[in-house]
Amino acid sequence: MAVPGRKVAVVGMGGAFPTCTGLEDFTNKLFTGQSMIREWPLAVKYGKQMRSTMCGYITEAEMGLEPVFNPISDEYPETYIDLQNRIPDLNLATADMGSIWAMLGALESIEMAGWKQEETQSEQTAVVVGSGGAGHVILRVAWHGFFKEGRKTRSAGSHTVDRAMVYRDAANVSCLIKNKGVCEAIGSACATGLGNIGYAYRLIKFGLQDRAIAGGVEGTSLETFIGFDGMQVLSKGFTPETSSRPFDVNRNGFVCAFGGGIVALEEYEMAKARGAKIYGVIDEYFNNSDGDGNMFAPSFAGQKRLWKGLRDGATIKPDVVKVHGTGTPVGDIIELLCVIDELGESGYHISAPKSQFGHMLGAAGSVEFIAALQMLEHQKVSPCINSDNLNNEPENFQKTEGWDGPVKPVSEYRHLIPQHTVEKEINQIVCLNYGFGGTNSAIAVSRDV
Repeated sequence: MAVPGRKVAVVGMGGAFPTCTGLEDFTNKLFTGQSMIREWPLAVKYGKQMRSTMCGYITEAEMGLEPVFNPISDEYPETYIDLQNRIPDLNLATADMGSIWAMLGALESIEMAGWKQEETQSEQTAVVVGSGGAGHVILRVAWHGFFKEGRKTRSAGSHTVDRAMVYRDAANVSCLIKNKGVCEAIGSACATGLGNIGYAYRLIKFGLQDRAIAGGVEGTSLETFIGFDGMQVLSKGFTPETSSRPFDVNRNGFVCAFGGGIVALEEYEMAKARGAKIYGVIDEYFNNSDGDGNMFAPSFAGQKRLWKGLRDGATIKPDVVKVHGTGTPVGDIIELLCVIDELGESGYHISAPKSQFGHMLGAAGSVEFIAALQMLEHQKVSPCINSDNLNNEPENFQKTEGWDGPVKPVSEYRHLIPQHTVEKEINQIVCLNYGFGGTNSAIAVSRDV
């Protein structure tokens, strides 16, 4: 149960963003409508084996890292060298790429928060960081060496387990900052990033912790990309910059992307007392399941219940709704119509950041939460680029018997979906993210006033 009077503030943030040198560069590209998606040479290399080749990827060099390869394989990074000396070698030895991004994001968040060592290493400081997939890059080479090449187990090195375990991101951050409170990794597919932040929010709101490092990461992995490409759910047929097209009538899938978003959360009165800059105050977090037994299809009813749960815990009147907006044919419109059914046809704007940097899977919710914090900070709504043409006809599901949502075509809501950055007063933003298995997450964050 929530402890009366306890609020949760966001006091720091950091992460890894495709094509960006850091948070400032990410923010600039966000509001200038730039795409962070490129053609991925690693995908192109496999020719007709791959259906899609567009990706929001990040290389080691772009993060200031140099891979050190296993002597028996030029594909297996046994460890990394941090060329900027941010992370000790001991911590790098137990980390895959995503875990390194999580550690870097944690360090950036702590610095921005102004936490001292006694606060970071306190029993009242939690780490809640997860990812959407396993340590594929680590596992692929380890298992290939054993099963296909007949090598001894020691050829995989001594860190295959800790570099690939589900809990690796949280564990590496915890070992780096040496917190003594809760350390958890929550996995909920593409709702992972927001879900970890939401869980950390509850830890503080319920009085179990005073601070938390929270978020999600998804390390660059061709294995992950292959899986979604095989499902034929990735965008194809467009240039890299125009390949992610939420709400556009010609959208045909999402753009797979990789990155990380980490935030520092703190009990509000503690943050105020020490003079911390507060980037946002979390009003409420709610999550649920569709409950319809469908692994993949979005649920209008499930999303409606998500909004109800959010409203039950706080006053919800957003100036911006940061949508999941992947670019998939059905998912986008179900989500949009649910928002309209809840909020009406005016008085707010829709932000769809995936149009600029793609779908970061386990990192999506946390990176997009950081994008929402930047909207609050700069009083600007990021655009939904590539939403050039909206359907002038109702969707087929809008014509079916039993549909109880809005019946107008999407083109009637052009005014809600800006193609360019909008400057306006923004006091509250609702962030939405969904994942396979019917899991839904929503968080409302407001300016500190």
